[in-house]
Amino acid sequence: MHHAPLFTPVALGSLQLANRILMAPLTRCRADAAHVPTDLMAEYYGQRAGAGLIIAEATMVIEGNSAFGGREPGIYSAAQVAAWKKVTAAVHARGGKIVLQLWHGGRACHSLLNQGAQPVGPSPRRIENDETHTPLGKRPYEIPRELRDDELPGIVAGFRHAAQQAQAAGFDGVEVHGANGYLLDAFLRSGSNTRSGPYGGPVGNRARLLLEVVDAAGGVWGASRVGVRLSPLNSFNDMKDADPVGLTTWVATELNRRGLAYLHVMRGDFFGAQSGDVMTPARAAFRGPLVGNMGYTAAEAAAAVASGALAAVAFGHHYISNPDLAERLQAGVALVEPDANTFYSPGAAGFTDYPAMPRA
Repeated sequence: MHHAPLFTPVALGSLQLANRILMAPLTRCRADAAHVPTDLMAEYYGQRAGAGLIIAEATMVIEGNSAFGGREPGIYSAAQVAAWKKVTAAVHARGGKIVLQLWHGGRACHSLLNQGAQPVGPSPRRIENDETHTPLGKRPYEIPRELRDDELPGIVAGFRHAAQQAQAAGFDGVEVHGANGYLLDAFLRSGSNTRSGPYGGPVGNRARLLLEVVDAAGGVWGASRVGVRLSPLNSFNDMKDADPVGLTTWVATELNRRGLAYLHVMRGDFFGAQSGDVMTPARAAFRGPLVGNMGYTAAEAAAAVASGALAAVAFGHHYISNPDLAERLQAGVALVEPDANTFYSPGAAGFTDYPAMPRA
């Protein structure tokens, strides 16, 4: 057996996993125009049920917050719940486990994707270093409307309702998306949150909304079936924090008090704008199951698990093109590289047509 430490059972809170290879959340834009998951998505996730845990893609908790060209899934409607039931059934039929990532696009949304609705955020600071895809082609990001303090309980309620909907859809738990510049992360980091008051200023205030959402999800599921994803260094969506290590330490300490299923940390920056070690302070502050993500080789992942530094490792882009990634890593079989041209395109091409490895 190759990379043996990855193929030992592990408990992430109440989630009993057969192995320590997680499928990272990967937005693929295959939902329909009403943000309802499709049968193709059920096939896709079912193909990947060999992962110890699938973390399903970023899923809208509140209607009207699309940030991915209008084809990302939601979990706020009855039709969406019914469609997600097909996904969870397909994964469970193959012995897999799957949690849903709860997400609000925040300032990364665009009015052209949301019936003219202005995006919202912690402060009126737009994403400056990129453009977004809209029905009219690429357009600059818009200046978000600053959410009032009295609107934030409604955001928390939206996440709570989404957690309830995910339960009804048959998921095994939920992951709160606090990463990559979307709403909760935009509140969390100092580069995008310049507000004052109870949700701005020091890190304890900036983290307030994230923690309220985590507690709301825990009230639905129990904390032991709730995970949280953070990306303290990632500059994606024009993000930066003045003290990412301090931020990691503070938030991980607070999350440690909650008995979560896991803390999922993206260790680097897609674009290399920020660097540093956030895994060491995360491990020191969070004593529950820690999941690493971003650029781990199988050998590095196995070593991190064997040392106790990580409970599991989430793999992203290789799960696009290797539906049986865990089995391939166990067998020492070469991996297929994905075609980036089909990451977000419609249909089966580059989605469900990557073959499993040949069986002897």
